[in-house]
Formats: sequence, structure tokens, C-alpha cells
Amino acid sequence: MNPNLDRLHPYPFEKLAKLKAGISTPEHLRPISLGIGEPKHPSPEFVKQVIADNLDKLANYPTTKGTDELRTTIAEWATRRFQLETGSLSAADNIVPVNGTREGIFSLVQSVVAGSDSATVVSPNPFYQVYEGAAFLAGATPVYLPCDGSNGFIPDFGAVPDSVWQDCQILFLCSPGNPSGAVMPRETLVQVIELADKHDFIVASDECYSELYPDENQPPEGLLQTCAAIGRNDFARCIVFHSLSKRSNLPGLRSGFVAGDASVLKGFLKYRTYHGCAMPIHNQLASIAAWQDEAHVVENRTAYRAKFEAVVPVLREVMDVEFPDAGFYLWPVTPMDDETFARELSAQQNVHVLPGRYLSRTVEGHNPGENRVRMALVAPLEECVEAARRIVEFVKANTP
Repeated sequence: MNPNLDRLHPYPFEKLAKLKAGISTPEHLRPISLGIGEPKHPSPEFVKQVIADNLDKLANYPTTKGTDELRTTIAEWATRRFQLETGSLSAADNIVPVNGTREGIFSLVQSVVAGSDSATVVSPNPFYQVYEGAAFLAGATPVYLPCDGSNGFIPDFGAVPDSVWQDCQILFLCSPGNPSGAVMPRETLVQVIELADKHDFIVASDECYSELYPDENQPPEGLLQTCAAIGRNDFARCIVFHSLSKRSNLPGLRSGFVAGDASVLKGFLKYRTYHGCAMPIHNQLASIAAWQDEAHVVENRTAYRAKFEAVVPVLREVMDVEFPDAGFYLWPVTPMDDETFARELSAQQNVHVLPGRYLSRTVEGHNPGENRVRMALVAPLEECVEAARRIVEFVKANTP
């Protein structure tokens, strides 16, 4: 067996299941899950109809690169959304469709990292665990940059010593952040690009929450948008990941894309021809329909906005909690340690959240996720409000 498999940590939800093993939940209270970031809003009917109308495509092998129509649709969407120079994002050279961002992130690391004793993959901490797992299985070592309240949940890149960057092969960004929802400003993205040029590494920006934001007039800036703003129209050393899972409530479609530096994507595509992960044709056609429509995305944002506006004031009675810049998570401070909070909240109120430490690693004695929990506002509005009220009752009953 690959010895690097032994380096993998259990996924956060495995840890959560172990934490709650043996507890009994109150039968008179319906369970409300705020733990898993799985969208619960309805999937667009028109997307489902496209799949139904094209089931005959099950008889055809899809190509790894995807259809010209899908890549063109993605290029047009990204150019509009991120204010790119017309034609700079080539459908032929700068885009590869993938089966969701997790698969895309994992395979990019395998295709890019030259495994060695010194090779590192740098990521925020807390982080999406596939960054770490992909690094381990590529023979690299993860390096974690703390993201906590003291730095606005964005890594302090200026405080990172050059010795870290010298071995870095990929730097992962997550903006809007999971779990904090923090959005990186342009000046920070420019700083990161300059570091990548100086030390010769790839910047890989996970932007799967980019379409969930509170102000319709202020969408989060993406890495390619920053490239365009500084005239970097070849997107050198810059790669982004996008998905229909959160934007369009289509997590089961497993549809996203990787875009950016054509020289990086050329090798990435070559790797994928062996990896065997082409998107089914009927999923590609459904994806085209989803990327071409914005009305359902506006409705999605409106629904999340209503939940934040209803839930945050309730929780603030007993918790330190802020509105996120974007995304669908809350990242509140807990009045007791995060594991105890999550376990006892389940046992007493049948409300389920994820301990923050499960999304983070302890470095030099500090875990930036400790004493926080991640709450995903994915349930219907009335369930989210009920969960908030139960949390208030729980905190009042369990703190002086």
C-alpha cells in the first residue's frame, strides 16, 4: 500500500460521529443539522429537465476535456463575472471541466507537485481537508497558515518567512473562506501573486462560495479578476476552482471547473486523461444550462440572506457571532470548548454543529478552530431559526 495513506487524518465528520457515539438525543425534538455544508435549497427544475431530456447520452463516452460548448459557456460566464479582458480566458486553453472542486483540487496537486522531502503545500488553517490529503498523497508536506480573529481570518502572508516559500509548490487560498466566510481583498491577492513570482509557486484559489454574498452590488473579487486588474492576462501561476454545488444547489451533479494558467492546465489535463474522471455528457449539458442562468442564483442568495438576518440576532443573545462576508456558514465563538458544545448540544437539543478544531490543525500549540463551531445555514429558514432558539436555550442552561 502507498505509505502516504497512513498520513491521512480522519475526515471531520468521522471525528464528529466518534464524538457523539453513545449519546441519546431528545425524541420530542426533531433533529436539525447545521453541521454539513450540503445545500438544501431546491435544485433548479430546468437543470433537472435537461438531464431527463438527455439520458440517451449515457451511451456515449465523454471526453476528458469536455465539450467545446461547455468550456465556451464557462469562459463567457467567468469573463462576465470577474470582469476579464475579452478573449483572455480561452475556452480551449484556460479551462478544464471537473467533477466538483474536491476532485479538481486533488488531481491538480497530483499533476503539479514534484514529490520530494522538502516539497510543501501551503494552506490556510482552518482549511478544506482535501488540500492536506492531496498534499500527503503527492508526497508533499502541508504547511498551515493560521486564520483567526486577530487577522480577520485571512493569513498574514507578510509574516511568513522566505524559508517557507522556498519549498512551496502550491499555495491554496479559500476566498470566501470555509468556515469563516472571509473575503480576501485585492491588495492581499496582489501580494500573493508577487510572492508566487518571487518564489516560483502556483497560487490555487478555491472560490466555490464566491456566488453566495449578501450585497448584490458587491460580489467577492476572484483571483483571475485581480490578474485582469493588474494586466496579468495570461494568469501566470494562477489557478481557480469553481463549482455549481453551492451556486446552483447542485452538489449531486458533481460539476465544476478549473481555470487559469494555460501551461499548468496543459499538464493537468494530461494527468486527467489517465485519472479517468471525465464529466458525463448529460451532466455537461445540464451544467451549460446552469452557468447560463443567473436568476436562480439571485434567488439562492436572497434565501441565504434571509436566514442570516433572522438567525444572527437570535444567537447574539448568548454568543459572539458575526455576519460573514460571504458563504453560508457562521463561525461563532463558543462559551465552552467546541467539542463539549457540539456533543452536549446534540444530546440536549438535537441540533448538530461541527467543532472548529476538526477543521484545523494545532501548530506550535495553537489551533485557530478551537472554541468555535461551524454552523451551516443550509436548512429551511424556519428550521434555522428554531435551531438558533434551541442554541440560546442550551447556552443559558449550561453557563453561569
